[in-house]
Amino acid sequence: MSEEKKKRILELLPGKDCGSCGFKSCDEMATAAADGKVNPDRCVSLSSNARVQLQLEKIENSGASTTACNDCGLWETATGGKKYVDFLGREYDFVLQTFPNEPGPRETILPHNPTLTKELEIKKGDILIGRPLGMSCGCPITHCGVVMEADYKTGVMVWCVTGPLQPRAKGFKDIGYYIAEAYEGIIKDTRKELRVGMRYWFQPQRCMLQWRHSGLINFLTKTSEGAQVRIEGLYIG
Repeated sequence: MSEEKKKRILELLPGKDCGSCGFKSCDEMATAAADGKVNPDRCVSLSSNARVQLQLEKIENSGASTTACNDCGLWETATGGKKYVDFLGREYDFVLQTFPNEPGPRETILPHNPTLTKELEIKKGDILIGRPLGMSCGCPITHCGVVMEADYKTGVMVWCVTGPLQPRAKGFKDIGYYIAEAYEGIIKDTRKELRVGMRYWFQPQRCMLQWRHSGLINFLTKTSEGAQVRIEGLYIG
């Protein structure tokens, strides 16, 4: 096995260790892929840019030209700039990345039955599952997360969205359908100027569908990590 090849594949994998590919971890998946036993694009959470990079490397290794592939809109532009394109080929403005030392994107949510927050005695550190329904995203994927804050008075919670590995291993509390009220995170690169009061297309880091989201930035500040933002008025598409 080529350690360099494994390292390259591991850099492109999302690092969720979700187990959906059939391996216990992304590291095991990368080892098998480097040995040629499995195609790394079997990863369901692989980003569009990562899929394109893997395909580009295959073409380069075969000695073929990549010029004709520029029409697909997923390669880097002629000037070397990044193309922000989701799994369905739609452009977005930036990736919303996680805060340092947090397990996933920070999301403010409200269960359709707000009394569940108190009835289930939800507290910081609890592992939850639920699905955003209706105008607030309407994502078809059940979300899993770790609670950061819980307000018994309003039912509003803040959690970090993660993959399904923790609920499978440690158990969970099910809040059913919920409304996604806001995302918070860090923006390191963007193809548009960021301004409070403007609506943008974005993709949350580690989104399993790799679909673009839309939201309005209502808080923006500069940090050493990048631009810290809060995005509300969410929907997918």
